[in-house]
Amino acid sequence: MKILVVSQYYFPENFRINDLCKGLVERGHEVTVYTGLPNYPEGKLFQGYSFKGPYTEEIDGIKVIRVPLITRGAKKSFRLALNYLSYFVSATVLAPFLVKGEFDKIFVFAPSPITVAIPALFLKFLKRAPVFLWVQDLWPESLEATGVVRNKFILDKVGFGVKLLYKLTDKILLPSKAFIKNVKDLGAKDSQIVYFAQWSESLFSNSPEESSAIDPLIPKDGFKITFAGNIGTSQDFETIVKTAEILRNHKNIIFLILGNGLMRGWAESEVKRLGIEDTFIFLGSKPLEMMPYYYSKSDVMLLSLKDTPLFAVTVPAKFQSYLASGKPILASVSGEVARIVNEYNVGISVPAGNANLLAEAVLKLKNSSPETLRQMASNAKICHEENFERETQIDLLEKIMETTKFS
Repeated sequence: MKILVVSQYYFPENFRINDLCKGLVERGHEVTVYTGLPNYPEGKLFQGYSFKGPYTEEIDGIKVIRVPLITRGAKKSFRLALNYLSYFVSATVLAPFLVKGEFDKIFVFAPSPITVAIPALFLKFLKRAPVFLWVQDLWPESLEATGVVRNKFILDKVGFGVKLLYKLTDKILLPSKAFIKNVKDLGAKDSQIVYFAQWSESLFSNSPEESSAIDPLIPKDGFKITFAGNIGTSQDFETIVKTAEILRNHKNIIFLILGNGLMRGWAESEVKRLGIEDTFIFLGSKPLEMMPYYYSKSDVMLLSLKDTPLFAVTVPAKFQSYLASGKPILASVSGEVARIVNEYNVGISVPAGNANLLAEAVLKLKNSSPETLRQMASNAKICHEENFERETQIDLLEKIMETTKFS
């Protein structure tokens, strides 16, 4: 098949869509990606990119077409809204001129903002190809959950817009079964909805290769709890930092923070104010291929989300990587992820937003026997294989695409 992928984010930005595109090419499909200039998560263009381009390139056998956009900036502000707006406007207006030729299918990778579906639906009618929308964040719920929009009138209007997008979409792919009710509430039909889980890149499932890399910021000793991913408002760093403060007298408990994002500045300032820099260490963003090295230095992987109805039904992409790496998981979440953690006994889950319970869980894991931790790690791999295996999911996508026609 000739597949057009529409996504605001693509390599060198680190999102699961990169691996999906590679997987489709591995199976003989011709993939073209229609995306923006890379600037996530730091809010500035990656090295090698500027507003002069490159706007067309080939990456791993995939043609990549880029459009100009306003970068996210370093702080959460009106600039982020301009970033969202600029991509879908540029991508829609420039589509007839940049996206040439025929395509059999159009696949949309839709974390926030859901507006990425707009240029894809325009191209649907231009190319007469069905659209497959892989919803990562529910809108308008995510706007309310992150505090970006609180006005009910505006949220209702956004909800109406999303309802229209769903109506025009041929298939709506959901990474969490708990999303189904929310999507149906906005008018999606059972015939449109498909459960399509995320997975981890294969490098997390393999045993970490011997690496000559040594990060001097990682202490040799201590019980290491690693958070990996975006440091944003959704990840509830207030609770993580508060937990570290509660445990400040346990000098052998170390929090390692891999990643970057809008809340990093606040978190660093708060850690410094509390005087816990020796046990709460920011490692920064690292290349994907280096992540198994950092995971291997960790005793437990930490996942946290704010206590909102939206995040209770969300399964973040990092969860699959944590499972595949075979590490016990410490989860400060409510809802779907908590259910999986408890059902498969892959670690300990506590309700979102409760620093005291999270601190208790840290101590419980630290004091667990090596055999208990090994069993949790083994369970994590089993959970990943049974629910989030890459080839099984891509098989499913191929079958759905082959049987769905333009309508």
